[in-house]
Formats: sequence, C-alpha cells, structure tokens
Amino acid sequence: MMRDARKMNKAELLELQRDFVMSTYFPTDLVLTRGAMSRLWDIDGNEYLDFTSGISVCNLGHCHPRVTEAIQRQAATLVHVSNLFMNDNQPRLAALLSRNSFGGKVFFCNSGAEANEGMIKFARRWGNAQGGKYEIICMQDSFHGRTLATLAATGRAKYRKGFEPDTLGFVHVPFNSLAALEKAFTPRTAAVLLEPVQGEGGVIPAEPEYLQAVRELCNEKKALLLFDEVQCGMGRTGRYFAYQHYGVEPDAMSMAKALANGFPLGALEVRTEYAAVLEPGTHASTFGGNPLACAAGIAVFEAIADEEILENAVKMAARLWSELCRLQHKHDRIKQIRGVGLMIGIVCDGVAKDMVAAARARGLLILTAGENVLRLLPPLTIDEDDIAQAIAVLDDVLSATA
Repeated sequence: MMRDARKMNKAELLELQRDFVMSTYFPTDLVLTRGAMSRLWDIDGNEYLDFTSGISVCNLGHCHPRVTEAIQRQAATLVHVSNLFMNDNQPRLAALLSRNSFGGKVFFCNSGAEANEGMIKFARRWGNAQGGKYEIICMQDSFHGRTLATLAATGRAKYRKGFEPDTLGFVHVPFNSLAALEKAFTPRTAAVLLEPVQGEGGVIPAEPEYLQAVRELCNEKKALLLFDEVQCGMGRTGRYFAYQHYGVEPDAMSMAKALANGFPLGALEVRTEYAAVLEPGTHASTFGGNPLACAAGIAVFEAIADEEILENAVKMAARLWSELCRLQHKHDRIKQIRGVGLMIGIVCDGVAKDMVAAARARGLLILTAGENVLRLLPPLTIDEDDIAQAIAVLDDVLSATA
C-alpha cells in the first residue's frame, strides 16, 4: 500500500481531488485547513470570516472548546457498540432534546436526509394502520435531502432531474398557501411535511397564521404534521427550534446539521403517543446514536445552556438585521431581506454566485439560496466586530458588482 505522510501543497491536493474524488460538487480551489469559532484559514494561510457555518452546521463556531474536549474524551473511551446495546450517552442526549422541544421520543441517525427518511417511514407506517393512507403533502421550493424518498419530497424539480421516476406518494403545493393545501388533501393523505423556515428554497419563513392553520387542518383531517428542522433548528433562529416562534407543535420533527456542531448526527423526534408506531425491527441505523456523536451533542446542549448562546444569537441577529436594512437603503440592488434570527436571505437583482465569489475574494464566506438570494448563516457566537466586518464587505461587493 502506498503511503504519503508528508504535508502536501495546494496543487498536489487539487490533483488528488480531481483524480480520486467523485465530482458531485461544483469545483473549488479553496482548500480550508483550520477553523476557530467564526474564522477559517486556507492552506495558504489566508483568513476568512465564515458566515456559512458549514451550511448551518457549526452553529457554535468552528472547534468550539467544549465540543472539542467532549469528542477527544469520548474518542479515548468508547466510540461504537451498535444499537444492540445501550450506551450511556444516547439516553442523556435524547432527554435533552425532548425537554427542550415538545417532549417526544427520539430515534438517532447520522444526517438530515436519514432523519427525513425515518420521518417519512414513520408517517407511512402510521398511515398504513389508518386504512392505508400513504400520501405526504410537501411544499414547493422545499428541500428534504438527496435520497430517493427525500428527493421525491423535495419541492424543486431540478434536484430530481435524471433520477426519475419519482418515488410515489408525494404531492407538492405552494408554501404559505392554505387554500392550495386544503385542495390537495385526499382520503390517502397521511401527513403534511414542511420546513418552518425554508432554507435552500430562498430563506422563506412560514407565515404565523398559515402554520397555525396547517396544524388545525391536520387535526381536522386526521393527518400528521411533520417539521423538517434540519437547517432551521438548533438555535439558528434564536430559539432551540424554529417552530417555537409560532406556538405550534408538530407530531414529528427531523433535525441534524448543528446537533453535534459538525460531527455527523441526526435525529427524529415523535410525539410520545406515536412512539410505538416504529416498533422493534421496523427501523434502524448502524451508527445512529453512537457514544461519540452523542457526546458531541450533549456538549452542544451544555454550551447553549451555560454560555448564553441563544441570548447572543438574538442580540446579534437584531444588530445584523439593522445593519442589513441600512445597506438596503443604500443599495437599490437589495430587493428584500427575509428570514428569522441568524438565518437570513438577501434578495438581490444580480447573480448571487457572482456576489459570493466577490465576497470570498474579500475574506467573507457566504452562500446562495437560489439564483438571486444571498444566504447568511453565521455562527450563533458572532460578535459586533464580526458583523461590522461582514457588512463592510457586503457594502463593497454590492457596489463593485453592480
């Protein structure tokens, strides 16, 4: 076996990437090698302010000390035993999740797509026992994952292109349209699935009256209400979960991304009265809820509780929104600012990816959410200096790319 322990330069790494890694992502020449809270450094030593958080994954910032210490300690203790046995971290993390949400029971997995697959299976199995109901009503412009079932649930056709035929049993309606949702219900409808704040679809929040009416409609029609909180959960909007802004509780909820601040971990939570739907033998995950991932998840909850993370997120969100509104008054190119908390979409009149490239050249990493939407997902631990730097870069980018 060939080994090469020496430190490689950028050109050598890019060659290995080209020759041995499948090209499922658009090519980039940015090789990141180190992170610390809101900062990242590339292989050449260039520093970046990170307003992506790994797509709302490193919500506490990169290499948060508490999470890093928990992973190091657990890696030297016990990494994996499978779910044929209990480990001492999984029930502790499940309790933290339940007590900080709607008091349900938890199934652990590894990713958002896997959590949504589990939620779809949960809804299908419940519906099967209700006379054979199996259809799930989903939203246009939604995003739920890249597996075949979660692709079918995703409301953007471009993600499904080339993978036809779509998995049966999914219907799509416009987001925030109660009339369209009511019309889509049939005797086959088992559930409604939506993101309280759409992420990939353009950072679009649910309207409060709409979400409340959806809950009432599901009660009336005897259907489940499913929330995908993979991107908008774990403090991103200033509360543990985005649904908590609305006074509405789901029957089941998926989460992942920031649950372990970068270590792969996903979860499905269902209301206690539905916990027996997925009985032993009906669903499983080899790595799900392993001691190492759960140790990281516990550390995340401890940090949120002990370090006033949500309080900082609310305070910094107010400051960032204020500064963005000031930019909007200055630049006609900004057509709308939308989102909740530190999950922000800036609708512009230009090509978003061009502005992302311009921001990167100036030391700021941001994302797109569609052709003309800039997406900001900074760590919940940012401070006023970070915001000032990001605003200065965006101001320059908006002027330079006009």
